Parts: sequence; structure tokens; C-alpha cells
Amino acid sequence: MAPQATEEQILYADILNKGMLIGLLGLVVTFIIYATGILPTKLPLGDVQNYWVMPVSEYLAKTGIHAGWAWLGNLGYGDMLTFLPIAFLSLLTIICYLAILPGLIRKKDTAYVVLAIVEVIVLTVAASGILGSGGH
Repeated sequence: MAPQATEEQILYADILNKGMLIGLLGLVVTFIIYATGILPTKLPLGDVQNYWVMPVSEYLAKTGIHAGWAWLGNLGYGDMLTFLPIAFLSLLTIICYLAILPGLIRKKDTAYVVLAIVEVIVLTVAASGILGSGGH
């Protein structure tokens, strides 16, 4: 007999699936905005490949783009707007854990409640960049 998915697993999967579709649509729309030039760009589309080979520090210095969450201040540029659906997709796991938390609490599933809360905290701290690690 095949194992059955729990209510929380189904909710998590449903949110993840819908979020993935929203994120994919966002990626397509923002890429079209970028590629068609509807919005100006920080870097001309034809020059992007010249920057791919640079170390991050050199890339940031030459482009005047700042690391971390500074891209939020540049959403008026087509190339920076494409980061929005990527950030949304990155936050989906946190959204999924927060969504299943009430069900876990209701079932008094203490171990999974603690794991879900710790996961949300770890992912939120990592995404925030407050520890100064990664690209932030």
C-alpha cells in the first residue's frame, strides 16, 4: 500500500505549485519588458555578456549596482525588474512553511512545529543578509 500524503504536505505542494506558476509568469512578463525595452535598463542588453566574466566586486564597481537588496530601489529598470519574480520564488518555501504551521499546531505535532518555525527563522535570516554572508 502506497503511503498517503498528509494534509500539510498537500497544502505545501498546492501553494508551491501555484507560486511556481505565478513566478514563472512573472519571469516571462518581466523578461518581455526587459527584452523589448519597454523600460530603460541599467546595462544595455547587448553588453550584458561582457559583464558575465567579471568577478562580482569588479562587476559591481563597473556597473554602479549595489549588492544585496539594493536592487529593490531600481525596479524602474527592466533588467532589475526581472529580479522581482526570482525573489518571489525564493520566498515560496517560507510562505509554504507559514501556511502549514497552523495545521501542525492544531494537531499538536510539536516536533514539526519546532522544525517549521526554525526553518522559517533560518531562511528569513539568510535572505535578509543581516549576517553579512553570501551576496548580501
